Amino acid sequence: MHEMKTTEFNSTLPHPFSTECSLFRLSLKVFEELLLDGDWALNAGNWQWLSASAFFHQFFRVYSPVAFGKKTDKNGDYIKKYLPLLKKFPAEYIYEPWKAPRSVQQAAGCIVGKDYPHPIAQHEVISKKNIQRMKLAYAKKSADAAGSPDKKQGVKRKAPSVVDMLRKKDRRK
Repeated sequence: MHEMKTTEFNSTLPHPFSTECSLFRLSLKVFEELLLDGDWALNAGNWQWLSASAFFHQFFRVYSPVAFGKKTDKNGDYIKKYLPLLKKFPAEYIYEPWKAPRSVQQAAGCIVGKDYPHPIAQHEVISKKNIQRMKLAYAKKSADAAGSPDKKQGVKRKAPSVVDMLRKKDRRK
């Protein structure tokens, strides 16, 4: 978000971090307001895809703001650029400053809970809980579809023709 406020642009990498916080609707609105080149349809579609609420049925793939950052930017250069408050943290704590010992936080000039907020969720816990919720939702959807003869997978329903619809309408009169 700091990158977007500073440049009015946003690389695709921070999107998963915002989504992880389960702030889908808020993130959608913020991106819509702040992006110079924002496009409502692309923005909404991207947030739905990232949140696994539409288009994307691999709900078990969860982006970790910690693991993803460590893998793609080991030194935390991106974080240091757009969150200068964290730039003095050693690389091992840049993605999890709340895990740094108090002495490291003091040396970095940033105390978690005072200068930088505590995490709003424990990713390791909440991601597993959300995966289970999504798994149940998809299982329920599959069970509902299996119970409906019109919605069986692989069975193509015949769309009524215009003539059929007009006949049906005449019968109601």
